[in-house]
Amino acid sequence: MASVAKYDLLVLGAGSGGLGMGRRAARLGQKVALFEGSPVLGGTCVNVGCVPKKVMFNAAKHAEFLHDHAGYGFTVGEHSFSWNTLKTKRDAYIKRLNGIYETNVVKDKVDTFMAKAQFVSGHSEPTVEADGKLYTAPHICIATGGRPMVPDIPGAEHGITSDGFFELETQPKKVAVVGAGYIAVELAGIFGALGSEVDLFIRKEKVLRVFDDMLSEALMTELPRGGVAVHPHTQLQSVTKEADGTLTIKRISDGKEVSGSGYDCLLWAIGRVPNIEIGLDHVGVELERGHIKVDEFQNTSAKGVYAIGDVQGKALLTPVAIAAGRRLAHRLFDNQPTLKLDYNNIATVIFSHPTIGTVGPSEAEAIKEHGADKIKSYTTRSVNMYHALKDPKDKIPTIAKMITLLPEERILGLHIIGDGADEMIQGFAVAIKMGATHKDFNDTIAIHPTGSEEIVLM
Repeated sequence: MASVAKYDLLVLGAGSGGLGMGRRAARLGQKVALFEGSPVLGGTCVNVGCVPKKVMFNAAKHAEFLHDHAGYGFTVGEHSFSWNTLKTKRDAYIKRLNGIYETNVVKDKVDTFMAKAQFVSGHSEPTVEADGKLYTAPHICIATGGRPMVPDIPGAEHGITSDGFFELETQPKKVAVVGAGYIAVELAGIFGALGSEVDLFIRKEKVLRVFDDMLSEALMTELPRGGVAVHPHTQLQSVTKEADGTLTIKRISDGKEVSGSGYDCLLWAIGRVPNIEIGLDHVGVELERGHIKVDEFQNTSAKGVYAIGDVQGKALLTPVAIAAGRRLAHRLFDNQPTLKLDYNNIATVIFSHPTIGTVGPSEAEAIKEHGADKIKSYTTRSVNMYHALKDPKDKIPTIAKMITLLPEERILGLHIIGDGADEMIQGFAVAIKMGATHKDFNDTIAIHPTGSEEIVLM
């Protein structure tokens, strides 16, 4: 029988959550083994998600600034943009981050194996196999993340996903983006701002349907202004690659069959699925709606096996995975048996054009939970002074909605779309987490002239 290497903790997946938990447990004196099936550390966020996407978003913002310079008296001559130069510099930045992660796991004395780990049966304790070797521990954390979905239609393989977006060497001239979620609107917005012709195909009537109606409706107005043509009520039927390399897309739009050609890029952004093909049946880990079922302490149905991050299907955000992993490490190895992550009032940002910052339930969700007679909402609409010298048709509004619970008007949710929403939501989220009321905001003196002042003046 093959020998089994024993540890205090095994972590499957070296993304943000896995690294967060593994390193924290090691600092608490535990012997930790970390397994990663891809060639680099950092997971989706660092390699094909949040970080490189923000670089691309920043590049898109520069393109938008160029259009605004004349209004402030600058004479802007001819300029050019090199997608490949941006990609080269972005990739070098990501490589440096990968190196920092490698240094950190070594510094924290985490044994790291660049191999996919799979659960195996026939052992008294949960055991995994990686590269033909066996490893066991009384505690195993699954943090294997997720991956983009691709639809099952003819020719779907000719498209790319968000992963492939970061592999593009040159800027496509004509792009089709399929999806209505935050990844779809973010990447469509980047393409559009940088000058690509963009068609965004969505199945229902609007984007961001799981967010507050105000946000989705406002973004539907702003997307065309940013160079994105939105096609609602559309379902793709097939994709054909032509002799010249371009793509022809057949679709049903508003009940009619339509064909569009000349696309040199098709990007699928229709959702993500968890990476759970790791032998969960060998240890009795149960699933719920396609994700690993966990309780409030991240416990799975198998003793000594836990799950954090995207695999557990709740609040799929990098800081959430990190926070859950670190709290789990302290619960298991630092004598804090009641420590857990509070999944309520988690703020998030969508790097659309303009940006969105949101925390708490939508108005519809708040009414469903508490009743319409218990909810009072406030809305404000303004124009950031950045746009003061622009042509009126080019001025982008900032819109915010505050949702409160009567009678004390405790703030349940706050949703903002407009310049700076991505930065301003963090501070407001702290106040809401602490139980702030509408009066507390009104009692706070506004900072003038800023976009944030509109929030405390509502």
